[in-house]
Amino acid sequence: MFGLFRNVGLASLALALAACGAEPARIAAPSQPTFYNKLNAASLKVDSNAARDMISLYRANNGASALVVDPALTRAAQAQADAMAREGEVSHGRTPLGTRLKQHGVDPGAAVENVSAGYYTLAEAFSGWRESRPHNANMLKKDMRRMGIATAFAPGTKYKVYWALVLTD
Repeated sequence: MFGLFRNVGLASLALALAACGAEPARIAAPSQPTFYNKLNAASLKVDSNAARDMISLYRANNGASALVVDPALTRAAQAQADAMAREGEVSHGRTPLGTRLKQHGVDPGAAVENVSAGYYTLAEAFSGWRESRPHNANMLKKDMRRMGIATAFAPGTKYKVYWALVLTD
């Protein structure tokens, strides 16, 4: 008799659960931070606000001020990334940075540039720059206030993804 009540109890529980709804509630998976997005297509571009936040936090942890994204610097960075992608090599180019910036309407008192290639995500590029003494020094220069960052994808080249980061005062 005790087994009968147990079976009836289980059946009642099953019916009660079935009446609550056909499907259980679904919890949306959190989206991946954009600094982990792979930039392995020409249509994909680096999230400059995520880059600003990442670099600014790093700067703050090292006693430097936050950066703001500057559209003219972003255009200059894009031109440099595109030039490297066309050539298939990592380079600061033949034209000095100050001259290239003036071509984009920027006349800074001080400017630095980090370039790299072969990194598919912002997180990878940032880590590479942080691990390189000269690139790291550029990111931590105390007098820098503005930035532009860009990528260019060139599938037929050795490195595929080319990066340029420009910082100015």
